[in-house]
Amino acid sequence: MPPDTSDVLQAEKDYLKSSRAALAVMREKTGALEVHSADRVNQEYLLAAIFRRMKELEDDPDVPLFFGRLDYIEPTDETFHIGRRHVNDALGEPLVVDWRADISVPFYRASKTEPMGVGVRRRFGFTHGEMTAFEDEDLTASGQTDQHSDILDAEIERPRSGPMRDIVATIQPEQDVIVRAGVDDTICVQGAPGTGKTAVGLHRAAYLLYAYRDQLSRAGVLVVGPNASFLRYIGDVLPALGEIEAKQTTVEELVARVNIAGPGPALVDVLKGDARMAEVLHRAVWSHVSLPKESLVVPRGAHRWRVAGYQAEELITELRNRGIRYGAGRAMLPQRLAHAVLLRMEAAGDSPDDRVQDSVARSRPVKQYADALWPALDPAKLLFRLFTDPELLAEHADGILTADEQAMLIWDKVPRSAGAARWSVADATLIDEIADLVDRTPSLGHVVLDEAQDLSAMQLRAVGRRCSTGSMTVLGDIAQGTTPWATPSWDEALKHLGKTGAHTEELTAGFRVPGQVIEYAARLLPTIAPHLKPPTAVRRARGELTISRVPDSLAAAVTAVHEVSERPGSIGLIVPDALVTATRKALQSQGIAFSVLGDEDDVDAHLDVVPASLAKGLEFDHVVLVEPAAIVAGEADERTGLRRLYVCLTRAVTSLVVVHNEDLPEVLEAA
Repeated sequence: MPPDTSDVLQAEKDYLKSSRAALAVMREKTGALEVHSADRVNQEYLLAAIFRRMKELEDDPDVPLFFGRLDYIEPTDETFHIGRRHVNDALGEPLVVDWRADISVPFYRASKTEPMGVGVRRRFGFTHGEMTAFEDEDLTASGQTDQHSDILDAEIERPRSGPMRDIVATIQPEQDVIVRAGVDDTICVQGAPGTGKTAVGLHRAAYLLYAYRDQLSRAGVLVVGPNASFLRYIGDVLPALGEIEAKQTTVEELVARVNIAGPGPALVDVLKGDARMAEVLHRAVWSHVSLPKESLVVPRGAHRWRVAGYQAEELITELRNRGIRYGAGRAMLPQRLAHAVLLRMEAAGDSPDDRVQDSVARSRPVKQYADALWPALDPAKLLFRLFTDPELLAEHADGILTADEQAMLIWDKVPRSAGAARWSVADATLIDEIADLVDRTPSLGHVVLDEAQDLSAMQLRAVGRRCSTGSMTVLGDIAQGTTPWATPSWDEALKHLGKTGAHTEELTAGFRVPGQVIEYAARLLPTIAPHLKPPTAVRRARGELTISRVPDSLAAAVTAVHEVSERPGSIGLIVPDALVTATRKALQSQGIAFSVLGDEDDVDAHLDVVPASLAKGLEFDHVVLVEPAAIVAGEADERTGLRRLYVCLTRAVTSLVVVHNEDLPEVLEAA
């Protein structure tokens, strides 16, 4: 007869209740703080700090305040409840310990072979925020294998709807090692579908903000995702962990110094994303610096002070050789010229001071002379000139781009001006490169870059310069590279990011995608990424996979949606982009409520219609996938199309239904 655990469960429920009450008191005390400062800036800063703290202390009754407990036997017999944030009682004693604290590490890494001072690890089961169960794992029992956790399985496989949840209760040892890597370490994570690489990256951001708060609060943390829908999908993870300071953006928003009209022709965008463009732009920028043909003459009072042309040339050469940015050199040149004038004054017996030098540097003769030799640059206007003047482009691309490549870059129809041009994302990335050549891009403390495999060399450079003095967490899967310019290897990507010394981790254990589904999708790997290890599902539930050839794939998809809609969890109806409009009409005719991914409320619906091009990074409990061959055909080449299909096939957490009328791709037909 199993032991009666009801008293233990009730005691833990009472502890949860008292912890929530203590959190409410902490928030109440924070809200009661009064700020008095004679300085308005200080006043606003302190009020903002209180507001952030109030947000951090918000309690969601549907989210467990703690999810585990550690009973230590070494060095002292202490017990700690592990949760999403720290909670203390009125005396300052901890009731809940933040999962990021060092004392919490054994919850994720302890085993019977290495208990790390822990006697018992306890996990709690919750339903809608209510504690319903617990299970204890005795780590002191020698000679036994580690105990399997039903609660852990249930949490991993729990149905979801809406945005992505945190995985703080289910972090695995190999994931925890990545999460807790130091702030100076750049980590690249090659993660197969369902391995939790995105969640690992977000949890690492939360950990770094906790462990290196002072440093990163000043320097900043940025999360870069592939599109706005993806950011909405992941947007609740960091706030759920008590972190609201990290910013989130897309690469497109990152480089949007001009209005972006949309993508350009694929082949042209591939060329614009080539790393060789960096040298073309470097040449174009620095070609504006010229050497003097005459002396500088500065009238001042009754005197005319002269700086010989050869001396001005020496000053320009010295600035160029320092390796500074174009804008910095332009700002320094008038001061250098003014200093040369001061030396002439001193040689004549005058005693000028720094104020005189500043006055000379601001004088019209010096400013006009310096502007002529080192003129101001507008990045968008410079790129406009390159793309509308074949001779200018040829001058700077000689020996770098072929004549045919140069011709591809020249616009067929010349816009009226740079302001009227229809810039593509690839164009904006080049403008951002020019802007960095002119003025150094400020560096953040840490950047999390997701779906990095889809970025061009120039886009990677754009992200990398945002953390030139900071570190990165680079996330992706080479097998899911679905852009024509996708990176061929992580070594190549890290080189363009400026992080060649980064450590690469490969995650292959799939906790989200069920076995049947991942094994079916893995048939594509020998074709799309033969060098990668195939992923393995570690879940006990094998999942469900149904593949049906039907006369009308859209009608069959609607029927499949009807069948799975009675089951708990989210539904993703993944269709080729060309079928989105027809899918809308088919669902509307049946009165089925849905949203289309890309809409503002796309992560809140029970059923999402997902264009294949936007499926990356998302997951659904149930997926209905329409016409795999059409998804492949929607891309520029077969390998990219098969990679897109690989992405779409691996979005399911519980069940995958594939309906098709066209023949399946040959690699999927193979047994």
